[in-house]
Amino acid sequence: MSRRLSRYDTDPIDFTGLKTIPLAGRGGKVKQADFAKVYRAGSGIAGLLESLPHILAGDSIRAVVDAVADARRNRKPVIWGLGGHVIKCGLAPVLIDLMRRGYATAFAMNGAASIHDFEIALAGCTSEDVEAVLPDGRFGAAEETGREWNGAMSAGVGAGEALGFALERLAAADYADASVLLQAWRSSVPVTVHVAFGTDTPHTHPAADPEAIGRATHVDFRLFCSLVAGLNGGGVYINAGSAVVMPEVFLKAVSAVRNLGFELRDFTTVNLDFLQHYRPRVNVVERPHAGAGGKGYSLTGHHEIMIPLLAAILIEKSA
Repeated sequence: MSRRLSRYDTDPIDFTGLKTIPLAGRGGKVKQADFAKVYRAGSGIAGLLESLPHILAGDSIRAVVDAVADARRNRKPVIWGLGGHVIKCGLAPVLIDLMRRGYATAFAMNGAASIHDFEIALAGCTSEDVEAVLPDGRFGAAEETGREWNGAMSAGVGAGEALGFALERLAAADYADASVLLQAWRSSVPVTVHVAFGTDTPHTHPAADPEAIGRATHVDFRLFCSLVAGLNGGGVYINAGSAVVMPEVFLKAVSAVRNLGFELRDFTTVNLDFLQHYRPRVNVVERPHAGAGGKGYSLTGHHEIMIPLLAAILIEKSA
């Protein structure tokens, strides 16, 4: 547009004198050498991993695999923090197998994860159709779940151990192998359950004993702190599918452990979820490493794809 047609007092800047530099001299963060490789038929999981680009999440998953494998080799903890969706997606067999291979040395669950796992052990199914039963108030009213889950809380131990012990008696033979709570209990692998009152269906059952629940979940928080203390110098904490409860519990445990004089540095954290939320990012991936070394990673994807993929890579790596 010519100057005489413009109503503005300011002219567009003149780029004639702008200084340029050679592209080759400038360089760049993305290099062709880091590009993906074409997958070769028959090259398997190792070939798939090798085919990923050495860029962003491609390198992040490699780093997570190496950290977990190193922790296992060095006998350091690999703690999996689980939200309910991970269990609902049918991943218990994968998690149990990782436990038996030494790639999961402890599990920490929010209340929902424990309930879904508990129901699977009892009846082989979980996750009711909320829209269908909410209108008449039947949502969360399953008798066996409420009665037995609450009944377990009075065992005098942590909630996770109590639920595993109860399932040794209650689990149906056809479904026992699919319960993380039960299989971990049988293997003496710690499971902690972190309850927030009002978030879970058994809290409304007539058998609910808030004193027993509170005591059991507080025992588990203290046990979880002991497990977190063991992360020092090479352990791994994986937050899978919990957007609020487990990231908050983990951060409080990190602070408590350091407050008590335990050294806690140079460990790895991972947030694995299909959406990256604020609390997992800051409480798991970032804040625990401030001034303490180590590294946090975010891996984004559906649990039902990402966790079996991660497990397959670890199994291939150990083979």
